[in-house]
Formats: sequence, C-alpha cells, structure tokens
Amino acid sequence: MAKAKEGTLLVVDDNRSILSAVQLLMGNYFARVLTLSSPNQLLTTLRREPVDVILLDMNFSAGINTGNEGFYWLQEIHRNYPDIKIVLFTAYADIDMAVRAMRDGAVDFVVKPWDNERLVAALQGAYNLSRSQREVKQLKEIKRELTNEEPMFWGSSPAMMRIREMVEKVAATDANILITGENGTGKEMLAREIHNRSARHRELMVSVDMGALPETLFESELFG
Repeated sequence: MAKAKEGTLLVVDDNRSILSAVQLLMGNYFARVLTLSSPNQLLTTLRREPVDVILLDMNFSAGINTGNEGFYWLQEIHRNYPDIKIVLFTAYADIDMAVRAMRDGAVDFVVKPWDNERLVAALQGAYNLSRSQREVKQLKEIKRELTNEEPMFWGSSPAMMRIREMVEKVAATDANILITGENGTGKEMLAREIHNRSARHRELMVSVDMGALPETLFESELFG
C-alpha cells in the first residue's frame, strides 16, 4: 500500500522550469507543493499558507552568485517562522557555503543539477524532522498538563519521608537509578517524580514495558 502523502512544500526559485520539475517530482511525496518565482512574496505567502518545508534557491539576481540573497531569506524565515524547515538550493556551492547554511539554520543543502533521489531524501528528511518536533512539542504540552493536574502525593509516614529525601538527592545527579518492587507499588510514578525534579524535567520521559518486548526486537525497538 502506497504511503499517504503528507505536508506542504514551498519551492522558491526564479527559474520556472525548475519550479515545474520539482513540483512534478515532489507531488509524489507531499500533499501540497507550492511554488514562488520570487522571494519577495515569501513572507506574505507564509502568513497565508501553513508550510512545513521550504526549498529555497540562493541566487535571484542575474550575475550574482554569492548566495547572500538565499542567506538573507533563510534568516528572515528562521526569525519569523522558526518551525519551518529549510533546504537550500544552488548551482554555485562550496564547502564554506554549506557550513554557513547549516550554521544559519538550514537543515540540508542540495546542489543543482540535482539527483532526484538526493533531493527527495533531503526534503522528506526535513519534513520528518518537522513532524517529529511538532509531535514532541504536543507531547510536552500533554506532559505539562498532566504534571500540573497530578502532583506526587507523598503522605507523611517515616518510610515515605525517607524515600522523598532520597529522591531529592538522586534527582539532582546524572546517576543511573534502579527502582525495584512488586507490580502496582508505584515504580513508574516514582521514576516520573525523579524525572520531574531532574535537570531534564523539560524533556519527555518515555516509559517502555520491557516485559512486552521480545528478546529479538529489544535492540531494534530501543536503539533503532
């Protein structure tokens, strides 16, 4: 079964033949492919259209091949729409330009004339990164809501006070922590409390049911 097409790609290039070729190619992978022959309408288009990935040419003025126009628009997009992923597109490339592109926020750099597989891989990779970061942001919001609604209830028994004191000590460290106990005693709850008090509390904590993982799938499921 063919994979459903997702996401919106915007291609910005002053060569209309290139716009048509990329639109035809990437229409097989993206739900929508928009094109612009000039970057002057770029920000206006982004205010109107939800875009996930931009393929951005680096030179728009005849006789100028410095790439400075592309870098300017890269910075403008990044400043106004930091979640949009940008792949730069140019026929005049060198290592310094590629390094600067990554430093300024591009996720990839494709040289013309392009290889179709390379271009598809770069743009799909940019979209997958956009989607993953969006999902993580949503999960963080859910985590924040759950954390606010369900704080840890410690009680007042001496045993729980000793555990609480230990949690406060170990949560501030990077030590590996093993929590043991019978099923239903609250091991995962305690692990979440340690995470919420740690330096990583703004990140997601992922719980894995090890008993549900077959030995043959252990490595691939946890480490890809």
